[in-house]
Amino acid sequence: QVQLVESGGGLVQPGGSLRLSCAASGSIVSINFMGWYRQAPGKERELVARIGSRSSTNYADSVKGRFAISRDNAKNTVYLQMNSLKPEDTAVYYCYADHYNGFSYHSLWGQGTQVTVSS
Repeated sequence: QVQLVESGGGLVQPGGSLRLSCAASGSIVSINFMGWYRQAPGKERELVARIGSRSSTNYADSVKGRFAISRDNAKNTVYLQMNSLKPEDTAVYYCYADHYNGFSYHSLWGQGTQVTVSS
């Protein structure tokens, strides 16, 4: 069984920065994409950023130029550096990973971490 554990959320003022981390642990065979989704109150969950095993990246238009995703394959960990944060970035951020168990791919999710941008 593979688990994702997130850390790094919190309260920050507009214009500030936060760094989220998500570590996968357990019986890991291989992981393709890892990334982050977020869900604000009353809104649907949306992709923020994702990174492939060879470091290809995708970002939501709303975070391009402000957020940076990175990955340490040796540690099965993905990071999200969030700069120039805005109140509209306030949401619960969920880590995900596409894990291959030797037979098929499964999407795994973290428990979510709250990010609040407010003065």
